[in-house]
Amino acid sequence: MTGSETPSSFRLAYVPGVTPTKWVRVWHERLPGVPLELLQTSAAEAPGLLAERGADAGLVRLPVDRTLLSAIPLYTETTVVVIPKDHVATAAEEVSLADLADEVVLHPLDDLLDWEALPGRPAIERPATTADAVELVAAGVGVLLVPQSLARLHHRKDLTYRPVPQAPASRVALSWPQEETTPDLVEEFIGIVRGRTVNSTRGRVAAAAQPPAKEKARAKAKRAETGEGARRKPAAGRQGAANRRGTAPKGGGRSGQAGKRGKPRGR
Repeated sequence: MTGSETPSSFRLAYVPGVTPTKWVRVWHERLPGVPLELLQTSAAEAPGLLAERGADAGLVRLPVDRTLLSAIPLYTETTVVVIPKDHVATAAEEVSLADLADEVVLHPLDDLLDWEALPGRPAIERPATTADAVELVAAGVGVLLVPQSLARLHHRKDLTYRPVPQAPASRVALSWPQEETTPDLVEEFIGIVRGRTVNSTRGRVAAAAQPPAKEKARAKAKRAETGEGARRKPAAGRQGAANRRGTAPKGGGRSGQAGKRGKPRGR
């Protein structure tokens, strides 16, 4: 792929709780000539955004419709229960579902967990969003089960959380529109999240985007070699001059120098 064929930008969608910072940093290092545009979207809207080509790829939460989208699972998050800091459950390192049997467990409409049966007692109404549910926890209305990244995202000084190993977990994936051939820039980002090096055989765009840097390195090396030669030549000239200055006149030699040293001083 030539530089003129390289797309002008790459649009990456991401959902709340997912932090793409480290991958974005690597992208800027490898493809400085290809801007990366970040698009934040809700977990519910992310699949539709990708299917409609509103983004080139996205960091989303599974499941997604595999007839429309390709996806590579990246990691699974720990599920935690968000509780007030003075809650009795803070005495434990982990909380079981049975420990929540007597609790009002809030179930927001944007819940990300695949429950067969929600533990505890249901609230009178379902909060519209996770953020609303966190506010209700702070008001003492109930507790909330969410992926750990969302508990951190909605952190409050009066709340804390504990892991719930028995609860369903949320999986984060890299997803992009289903196509016969994966676009080159998507391949580049797949390589970045999977830890491929810039010299990977799949790093086609990165290689195409960096000829100026390589040429600069070659020119720098060439200047260094030339500079070393230039430094050596004057050194040889100075040594030759020193030798000429130190050459004894004809008929002199060491005995002549010795005679000069033995000349009596004037009185």
